[in-house]
Amino acid sequence: MTTTKARDIAMIAAVVGVLSWSLVRQYYGDLPPLPWYVSISLGVLGVAELMGASTLRTRIRADAGLPSAEALMAARALALARASALAGAGFTGLWLGVLAYTVPNLGFLAAAGSDTVTGVVGVLSSALLVAGALVLESACRTPPPPEDRNDRRPGSD
Repeated sequence: MTTTKARDIAMIAAVVGVLSWSLVRQYYGDLPPLPWYVSISLGVLGVAELMGASTLRTRIRADAGLPSAEALMAARALALARASALAGAGFTGLWLGVLAYTVPNLGFLAAAGSDTVTGVVGVLSSALLVAGALVLESACRTPPPPEDRNDRRPGSD
């Protein structure tokens, strides 16, 4: 599996952002109020992934006397990281689309002020999820094998 590329994240965010903007522009009057705390869970997941990444990295490298990480656990963490990065990119695009509509209409629409705050919180939380996912994905990499055959652990041949 290859690493998540910034190009993929940017493309997802851009496509979802354009779709979101066009839907919000068309149906803004029919949308319910957007509370600012609606996207906080994305940021919480991003923080959890950041914290898990440091532990996983330590276990993969067998540092600090912790038991080594099982391959299946690392594979699951990698799948979570990949899915979180792509979902976070989609939510970032969604909130950027909301902001693209509400910011220019701040002086014209009464609800645009609170929805702009919600959009900013959403973009920050989604970006935190993407960052946490990319750090977790990076933590799943195994260290390179030692150069000298004498440096290998017993039983690794």
